[in-house]
Amino acid sequence: MTDIPQDHPRYLSLVTRELLVKGVKDGITSMQGLIAQGRGEAFDYLLGERTTASAYSAERAAVAMLLLAKHPVISVNGNSAALVAGDLCELSRALNAPVEVNLFHRTEERVSKIISLLKSKGCATVYGDQPDMLIPGLSHDRAKASSKGIFIADVVLVPLEDGDRCEALVKMGKKVIAIDLNPLSRTAKSASITVVDNIVRAIPNMIKIVKETKDMPASDLEKLVAEFHNDQALSLALEEMMNNCLSH
Repeated sequence: MTDIPQDHPRYLSLVTRELLVKGVKDGITSMQGLIAQGRGEAFDYLLGERTTASAYSAERAAVAMLLLAKHPVISVNGNSAALVAGDLCELSRALNAPVEVNLFHRTEERVSKIISLLKSKGCATVYGDQPDMLIPGLSHDRAKASSKGIFIADVVLVPLEDGDRCEALVKMGKKVIAIDLNPLSRTAKSASITVVDNIVRAIPNMIKIVKETKDMPASDLEKLVAEFHNDQALSLALEEMMNNCLSH
């Protein structure tokens, strides 16, 4: 990775970019994933490159929903693996939730490399190399799912998601937690809970929240979920972005 001085004002952003470039070179991330990262980074600028109060509330509600789930699953694509593989594995262990690799630009080689990366970072159970079910309503490779993972999950965490699969999962009766910096996206609007935050901040935040809330009574966790309203959270995210624009 290119040496980036830590006192550079864009240090964290530049490190993120380098991780994705390395991900492409290592066969983890697709070239199209770089475009997706650029789009997300633009929204992060507008957000002030920070976790807002509304985003943190969404992260707390998301963790509560995952803790209450009978079969929670964490879906992983190339970008999320390149950026936060270790954190995703730590979250997986904390929640006792398996991980499943699911790719739009799928090749068996990429799936294998991502699974190897995740296992090297400590993920115990990783599905995705032998999908045996299809998510109804999808005509591309993201329809492929494991009967032990996403297909039977009641709650799916889908960082950096495609809108059509999010909608399809919801139609199957699943609760979907999305991490999406674009509050206007189809994913953000379709999800049960949308965390409008950068994945490199959101996943570490969620790990911290799991440690704080895992011993809470189920009734308290249910209250956190019930008090969260996705439409309101998306409106607050847009308001934050507009306020940041007006203040400059």
